[in-house]
Amino acid sequence: MSVYWAEYAWLPDGLAERVTIDVAGSTIRSVARGTEPNGNVLHGLTVPGFANAHSHAFHRALRGRTHHGPGSFWTWRERMYAVADRLDPDSYYRLARGVYAEMVLAGYTSVGEFHYLHHAPGGVAYTDPNAMSAALAAAAQDAGIRLTLLDTCYLSGGFGQQPDEHQHRFSDGDAAAWAERSAAFKPESELVRTGVAAHSVRAVPPRALAVVAQQADGRPVHVHLSEQPAENLDCLAAHGLTPTALLADSGLLGPDTVAVHATHMSTADIQMLADARSRACFCPTTERDLGDGIGPARELLDAGVRLCLGTDSHAVVDGFEEWRALELNERLASHTRGRFEIAELFGAATDHESIGWPEVGRIEAGAAADLVTVDLDSIRTAGTEPAAALFAASATDIREVLIAGRQVVSEGRHVSVESPEIILREEIRTLCTP
Repeated sequence: MSVYWAEYAWLPDGLAERVTIDVAGSTIRSVARGTEPNGNVLHGLTVPGFANAHSHAFHRALRGRTHHGPGSFWTWRERMYAVADRLDPDSYYRLARGVYAEMVLAGYTSVGEFHYLHHAPGGVAYTDPNAMSAALAAAAQDAGIRLTLLDTCYLSGGFGQQPDEHQHRFSDGDAAAWAERSAAFKPESELVRTGVAAHSVRAVPPRALAVVAQQADGRPVHVHLSEQPAENLDCLAAHGLTPTALLADSGLLGPDTVAVHATHMSTADIQMLADARSRACFCPTTERDLGDGIGPARELLDAGVRLCLGTDSHAVVDGFEEWRALELNERLASHTRGRFEIAELFGAATDHESIGWPEVGRIEAGAAADLVTVDLDSIRTAGTEPAAALFAASATDIREVLIAGRQVVSEGRHVSVESPEIILREEIRTLCTP
């Protein structure tokens, strides 16, 4: 058993001072307020840890490399394909290990990996058909982060189109083959769980969407939804339905469904998500990087759609930045301040249930022992109110991280991955050098 004493802690009912947290193994045994310092002292604000509900680990190689002039989501995508073409299981492990270490250092204790880079170039299966999945699982285990591998069905290059030369790596050929391969992956680590995903309505035909829904079987099921206006227009032309309506018609909407982006939604679309008790995952730093637009976050939450957050392309890996952007984007769109209560923002930032970890995300007896401590005395946070420090802090203000009862970050340094910045620099240089 380990004892932690937090100067301030964010508990299920809000901010508390002088909190003792008893941890037994990977679980919080008890929480007491108003106590004297004892055990391991955590100076600053201790929170349950951020959940990164949407990640494409290999996109990290594009950071700072796609900003050389005008373009669009679609021109960015061509650069992304070029990076994907050069990855194999070994290099993917090395890159992902650095990315996941960066996440832990930024205060994330779980990540949902939207995984569609399955095969070798040309679509040739590796000897182990799940070699790329295994590489991601090993990388997460070594970095100490909880991973939900969302094996992604990707079959079409667009509505009624075959995959192009780049997309063959993503495709299993048909939904049955995808389901068989994804079901065969059995993670060995207690920090790794599985779910499923449909890449998008343009990449997964309606009949295959139904297969994905069946394959989920109570696990998380994620899907890119209405990220671009062109997706909505093409779906209407192909099927006479919006992407959301097509998901509903295919049986893919439900309480385990997470609609990623949900940027360009009609009122009827929002109500369909609400009626299905689905979630929406916003990825503000990527959505602004790609010029996607500002999604209707407040409208979705008011309708009953739960919100979560992801870093997606890793244009930025900073839980505070995603948290702030959810609020600040709403201010820009509405010309009004205070669009979300702090508790609502905490709820979105710490929604680990969205990726299949319902025991994570609360500092209370019986919850998982995931604790993240934020420095309240840095140049950024000095003088702020403790609960509102998350509007001022950055990833560099993370001092301590405990995941499943294990110390992963101590005094701002990763305890097991040495120099993750060097790992990232070398792998990205190799991947991006002609």
